[in-house]
Amino acid sequence: MNKRKTILDIGMMKDKQDKITVLTAYDYPFAQLMDNAGIDMILVGDSVGSVFSGYDNTLPVTVEEMLYHTKAVVRGAKQALIVTDMPFMSYQVDIRDARLNAGRLIKEGGAHAVKLEGGEHVAATIRAIVDIDIPVVGHIGLTPQSIHRMGGFKVQGRQDAQARQIMADAKAVEEAGAFALVLEGIPKDLAKEVTASISIPTIGIGAGSDCDGQVLVIHDILGLCDKYSPKFVKRFADISTTISTGIDQYIKEVKGGDFPTTEHSFK
Repeated sequence: MNKRKTILDIGMMKDKQDKITVLTAYDYPFAQLMDNAGIDMILVGDSVGSVFSGYDNTLPVTVEEMLYHTKAVVRGAKQALIVTDMPFMSYQVDIRDARLNAGRLIKEGGAHAVKLEGGEHVAATIRAIVDIDIPVVGHIGLTPQSIHRMGGFKVQGRQDAQARQIMADAKAVEEAGAFALVLEGIPKDLAKEVTASISIPTIGIGAGSDCDGQVLVIHDILGLCDKYSPKFVKRFADISTTISTGIDQYIKEVKGGDFPTTEHSFK
């Protein structure tokens, strides 16, 4: 078994131009599959609210839900670095709450780092969490917890003022001590510029190929979520059809009396 990835390993991957692979996971089986495949980092995302729990967006997700899913992922992954999202209102109220909730995700959940959304306006919060020795991943551009302010899931940074703000946000997150930065839903050229201008790795999602790594939602790449289909998602497999076929066959055999047979029964 390979040793566990650390934040130092992730930082060196940028220096070596070794692309960083990240996927979301919310349970033990998927975490185990990803870990066995050699994924570098697993994000226990608050996207769990949309793709796993059926919420309309990520806003209803609680710290308790993130703890539950983080524990399951930690039990399944022995080599990947595990980062957990801090859900909406777990870090926005004050520094004390932010530190306490980040600490719970590490101490109780078993995560190795936390991720929070925002740039300049959360830099002090990032610094406060880093100062108690909890590694932080930043997240700027399209930030799903800000969908009401942004008017929905819209590409950010196409206007000059937005692009300048995203660049300022990236610098602020880096200076606050984050060890990596997610760039979501921004133009490819802007993501390239941000990646070249900061020393910490960038992880893109809908931000083009010039980022230091990529992250996608596991349910999206496997065809398990049909609520939406963002332009930046590629379906690498379609297991939804396979699952549906298996369920259909089960129903057919039970209804027809073909299952269980003596092979599946006890004497």
